[in-house]
Amino acid sequence: MSQNINSKELHMKASNKPVVKRRFGNILVFILLFAAALFMILPIYLTVIMSIKPVQEIFVFPPKLYVLEPTLSNYTNMFRICSDESVPFSRYVFNSIYVTAVITIIQVIFSSMIAFCLAKVKFPGAKFINSIIVISLLYQSNVIYIMQYIVLAKMGIVNSMAALILPSAASPICVFLMRQSISQMPDSIIEAAKVDGAGLFRICWQVVMPNQKPALMTLVIFAFQSAWNIQGGSVIFDESLKTLPTVVQQAASAGLSRAGVAMAAAVFMLVPPAVIFIIAQRHVIETMAYSGIKE
Repeated sequence: MSQNINSKELHMKASNKPVVKRRFGNILVFILLFAAALFMILPIYLTVIMSIKPVQEIFVFPPKLYVLEPTLSNYTNMFRICSDESVPFSRYVFNSIYVTAVITIIQVIFSSMIAFCLAKVKFPGAKFINSIIVISLLYQSNVIYIMQYIVLAKMGIVNSMAALILPSAASPICVFLMRQSISQMPDSIIEAAKVDGAGLFRICWQVVMPNQKPALMTLVIFAFQSAWNIQGGSVIFDESLKTLPTVVQQAASAGLSRAGVAMAAAVFMLVPPAVIFIIAQRHVIETMAYSGIKE
């Protein structure tokens, strides 16, 4: 009897070891993720705290991670400084929203069609174009500023909204992401649509794109973020055509005395991309969970 009891106890201890290891692994992963989350949230937290600090607390040494006398004067000063006598602050907000919306829509349309052609349409030079797109990912936009300005000047669209919109009509990273996503779609679905008499344009928008919602939402996030931060100070000179990032940068470049105003502007500029990211991320997770394509 005693031997049977001992064998049962040993068996129970052996069976509990994987459970203990699994719990320990889950706890370790949770600690690492929590530390990473704190590391990522800390800059946002400091920005918000700095935006509600009065001037006398901003330059306190050592710096404090909290605020003693919170104030909204930095936000009121931001609206006052960024408002011109002839151009109100709402005009800059409208310019940024207009430019961002147009660029996002154009990028989604153009990048989707380009990616579909490169992924599912066979034509001479497709591999060469794909190679150019991959190589262009290695270069920043600053490299082509001078050539871009020359082209815009030749077209006669400098100092207009088109000077901000047209250069951002297509993005290499967006085309690359969409092409990689569309390449995973089975060719049999496209061939079946061709047999039914559908053309390339109809196949693109009625067959392929409805199954690319996660990629499209990711594309919206990238396009909106890049468009919202466009300054265009080198191609826009009229005050009524300037976007919000340009005006905010001008207001924040006055020196340390406007550090609080700069932080308030950073918080103001952070809200729209964060909202778009939260909305788009929810749709990405939902579509990835419930819409799958299998051969």
